[in-house]
Amino acid sequence: MSDVLVRLYPAAYRAAYGQEIIDVHREMTADMPGPARLRAGADLAAHALRVRLGLDSASPAGRFFALAAPFALAAGAVASGLHLTRWYAGLVLSPAPVWVQLSAMDGARSLYMLLSLLVCVGAVTALTGRWGPGVGVAVCGLLGTAVQRAADARLYDDGAIAPVAALLTVAVVLACPPDRRGDRRLSAAAGAMTAAGWFPVVVVNTGAFGVTTDYGAWPMLVLAFTGAVLALRARSSGLREIGAMAVASPPLVAYSYAIVRGDLQPVLGALLLLSVVAALTAFFQAVRRRS
Repeated sequence: MSDVLVRLYPAAYRAAYGQEIIDVHREMTADMPGPARLRAGADLAAHALRVRLGLDSASPAGRFFALAAPFALAAGAVASGLHLTRWYAGLVLSPAPVWVQLSAMDGARSLYMLLSLLVCVGAVTALTGRWGPGVGVAVCGLLGTAVQRAADARLYDDGAIAPVAALLTVAVVLACPPDRRGDRRLSAAAGAMTAAGWFPVVVVNTGAFGVTTDYGAWPMLVLAFTGAVLALRARSSGLREIGAMAVASPPLVAYSYAIVRGDLQPVLGALLLLSVVAALTAFFQAVRRRS
């Protein structure tokens, strides 16, 4: 079995490490029961495919997605959390009794709220230390959202953008190399970004302030600012960090698109915002190096 699986590796990698991999895999699985051997074989095949695709922990792409994955989860949690709280605010503020409103909810709406809750719970679980179970729950919520929104695209203001955003988020999260998952520093930063992107919008939506964030700009601004802070702390040009925030941003772009009811301006504004923050970060770093 290991001989066959090793063929999944690129030729150069197989020539350098193939026999060593075969020997280690055989020794490791010699006394394992059947199911455990299957899991070990699946892990070996997954690693081979990651090496072939350039997504292992030693590759630049692997390190890039390791940086982006926690923030993709955070962006998904912010967008899903905002949809949930907007629904809850409407439920509370409506003059109709709560039980009447709940009984009148259609099945599609109820399912979407449940899937949004799964994304939020999964993201929080993953970012607070239980990466595997949390990602599993969040991915189930995102995949369910993609299927449900694609099937009922005409019922929602964001059309086909929401399913695409959900699938892109799943791809970014799963592209993170296994040995780089659950980084505490990045998870803490992503958790702070989640709180900063979600809570102020909820407060504003209560009517406590005479301002609005109905264009969905605030969560994207928080995400871009987080990338700039990471770049400044790492003393890098900012391109890698802002790029990671860009690939993590689809849920927030879809949220903005839904808020303005199908206007493309938020999408263009998000790209412009990320570009401006990247340019300012690179300029600041250049000035600091000269000083």
